[in-house]
Amino acid sequence: MSDQIAKGLEFEKKAEKKLNGWGIFSSKYEDAGDLYEKAANCYKLAKSWDQAGSVYVKLAECHLKMDSKHEAANAYADAAHSYKKTNTKECIAHLEKALNLFMEIGRLSMSARYCKEIAELHEQEQNLEQAIAYYDKASDLFQGEEVTTSANQCKQKIAQFSAQLEQYQKAIEIYEDIARQSLNNNLLKYGVRGHLLNAGICQLCKGDVVAITNALERYQELDPTFSGTREYKLLADLAAAVDEEDVAKFTDAVKEFDSMTKLVIITALLCSFITENLVSDRNNWYNKLKKRSKTTQIVLEINNIQGLVQTFKSTYHYL
Repeated sequence: MSDQIAKGLEFEKKAEKKLNGWGIFSSKYEDAGDLYEKAANCYKLAKSWDQAGSVYVKLAECHLKMDSKHEAANAYADAAHSYKKTNTKECIAHLEKALNLFMEIGRLSMSARYCKEIAELHEQEQNLEQAIAYYDKASDLFQGEEVTTSANQCKQKIAQFSAQLEQYQKAIEIYEDIARQSLNNNLLKYGVRGHLLNAGICQLCKGDVVAITNALERYQELDPTFSGTREYKLLADLAAAVDEEDVAKFTDAVKEFDSMTKLVIITALLCSFITENLVSDRNNWYNKLKKRSKTTQIVLEINNIQGLVQTFKSTYHYL
């Protein structure tokens, strides 16, 4: 490890010497760039990620001096991926530089890729507003490049986080839009019922039984096969339970569905809705639900769940 760091420092010194010496303008930046790349590789072998990131930034600056924007963008991306292991803020900053350079030279697919990566980093940090913004930008770029599957993945993230932020109408519109677009795509149409289920769950979270009833009618018109699915039955059963204010009926419907198709994303929304709308004593409700169903064990596959109330407090800030 120490040998690699020593080699990296030596390459870095030689690069600085090249830049500060006399010589042909383009040649000295090219030579310095080669040395910086060797230094960065040494630092990576030594797992000295901050040093590697710093040197990749210097490499990017050399490429910019030679007006090599594509190479500079790649160097900024390499810097970001080095910083990713130690410093999320620096990682995001250099991914931004990479995606902006790729935008300048018309490499929109690469820009979309790095937009999505930035969104994922914000997601990891639970900065949902920023995650939504970057997933939205990535979705537009993917759509422009006709990469529909990737665009829809980003839209689903936007809908999910909008729902977690209790922006239910926005989430509904996105899920319904994805469902409409997917119907005419042989590769995507099998996901339609899942999108309609998520849209319906968001309708339930709004607490409007009439709205979910109307939505079910619309969804049948949109996809005539939907009324024969388990997703449709779940929504219909949940709507009836909400209308009757029957917690037992609600949790039984969830348990029945979950026994065959594991709930992941929508489980948190279901639990949130029940917690906020069907009972007043949340802790008593949690104890009842724990006895009736194992659903709470898979809420978004969150590690170290110590109860539904604590999960929402720490992760979604619902309570």
